[in-house]
Amino acid sequence: MSSKVLHFPSPRHLSQLYAGREENLSHAERALGVKLVTRDGWLKIEAPPAPLSLAEDFFGFLDAARGQGMTIRSPDFARLADSFARGEGAQLRALLQQPLVITTNRRSIVPKTLAQKLYLQSMLKQPVVFGIGPAGTGKTYLAIAAAVSALLRNEVQRIILTRPAVEAGETLGFLPGDLREKILPYLRPLYDALNDMLDPQEVAQLTEKGAIEIAPLAYMRGRTLSRACIVLDEAQNTTSEQMMMFLTRLGEDARMVVTGDITQIDLPRSKTSGLLEVRNILRDVPGIDFHTFSSADVVRHPLVQRIIEAYDRFRHPVGEPSL
Repeated sequence: MSSKVLHFPSPRHLSQLYAGREENLSHAERALGVKLVTRDGWLKIEAPPAPLSLAEDFFGFLDAARGQGMTIRSPDFARLADSFARGEGAQLRALLQQPLVITTNRRSIVPKTLAQKLYLQSMLKQPVVFGIGPAGTGKTYLAIAAAVSALLRNEVQRIILTRPAVEAGETLGFLPGDLREKILPYLRPLYDALNDMLDPQEVAQLTEKGAIEIAPLAYMRGRTLSRACIVLDEAQNTTSEQMMMFLTRLGEDARMVVTGDITQIDLPRSKTSGLLEVRNILRDVPGIDFHTFSSADVVRHPLVQRIIEAYDRFRHPVGEPSL
């Protein structure tokens, strides 16, 4: 049995590497086959030589990720420990060697967590990406940021942002006003994200030219969407038929990102959410990536994470499975 002590600048610095949770260290012990002892600003690893070296690499990786400004959360820690245990450390180290910054006219956007970085990388590589998780995890904002950046770099000719207008039954006919006034309340969050990345005048000009289109999901039917970044938001409120209709709009040189929160389905009970169903249908299809975020990935106000966790405990008491 060998041992090694890793020293860090402060107890707080070390604690941030394992999200401040002792159970995460226990998970790493089981996954990597080591014994970990931490006190003050040091971490002692006890294990045979091979597992010891693996654990040292693992914590070195976490430290490097923290040094790039990323917050390590419990889901990140567990996924990474399991990945190192499977021998995927080299691939993960390559992840840090490729700094990822999404540039738009008003700001540069850097992923705040490893989960966000993996999600962004998928959007740059795969034609179809699903981001599934609770509010505040950045799944929609990052998708729109990637789309805006691609448009500004002339990688695509247009951005299409869409949502199902479930509350209005997709018909919108009974609401007052013209078409734009009818659908604006349902699409406002997408405009808000765009206005954070582009000047409002720029958004208006690009919309007028057709380079940016924001429309209800019903308006996608019958179209082939080529040379475009297409983002479907609130996808938990699509039916099975709508989800298939949307995904089959994918045209040449197009990218699709589908985002949603399966805990906030507003469909009638008789309808199955297309987002719930699609994970089982397409999870093994090459060219499609699924990223699932949890409450621990929330990057809004810390209280948002606690609210989501409280609702999850209320809906799924101990002993009952969570979605």
